[in-house]
Amino acid sequence: MGQATTSESLLADREIDRPVLVLGIDYPDGYEAALHHHQRAQFLYGSSGVVLVSTPEGSWMMPPQRGLWIPANTQHAVRMLGRVAMCSLYIDEAVFPDRFGGCEVVGVSELLRSLLMAAPGIATEYDEAGRDGALVNLLLHELRGLSPLPLSLPLPRHPRLAQRCRSFIESPSPHETIDDWSDEVGMSRRTFTRLFKQETGCTFVEWRQKACLMSALPQLAEGRSVTSIALALGYENPASFTAMFKRLLGSAPSAYQTRR
Repeated sequence: MGQATTSESLLADREIDRPVLVLGIDYPDGYEAALHHHQRAQFLYGSSGVVLVSTPEGSWMMPPQRGLWIPANTQHAVRMLGRVAMCSLYIDEAVFPDRFGGCEVVGVSELLRSLLMAAPGIATEYDEAGRDGALVNLLLHELRGLSPLPLSLPLPRHPRLAQRCRSFIESPSPHETIDDWSDEVGMSRRTFTRLFKQETGCTFVEWRQKACLMSALPQLAEGRSVTSIALALGYENPASFTAMFKRLLGSAPSAYQTRR
């Protein structure tokens, strides 16, 4: 895959007479793309590193070997955590309507993973009746079977709640409670609970668990031990952290861990 360039967004949005454009780019650790949008829907896949996508509505974290769907014309910023080997598909919604109605982190099958590794070799003006055209059609077919993962972190629009959420993301802990937060933002417990669910679409406990999970993923990708991550997040022992992780993602933290 090639190195990231400032012309990537221009290339992705240029007029091409094909329903899918494929870009394969390697990004360095810490690379950031400011808020922008694309005229086409975008599907991201990273074979290494962690990708954080942020919109005015929330954040989504894509671990290695997973994918992320971004609808057309969605304002989003991107940050790379670790070196990221990325394959991006830019898809005309005329051939592939939005399946989710918003950004979504998704699981990737073994077949789709193999297709995505080969996809950067597809020519921009590929022969739709040839091998590249067949590969694109198979990619679109496999994308229709995407399964969402609980790796979105919606942010409330309420100013005090949003500020408190951002502070928590910077230093998450499984021990903070509704009473702690409702006192800090000056609300009754009942009002806080109702407003938080209304603004984020999930309960406070669900949101707190997701925030802890998303904090752990980049550390796992860096190769840190499960024990050190669990203790740093405030869990009493690695078993309780692992139980939360498996409940949300269906697999143990070791499945997301990069070996040093």
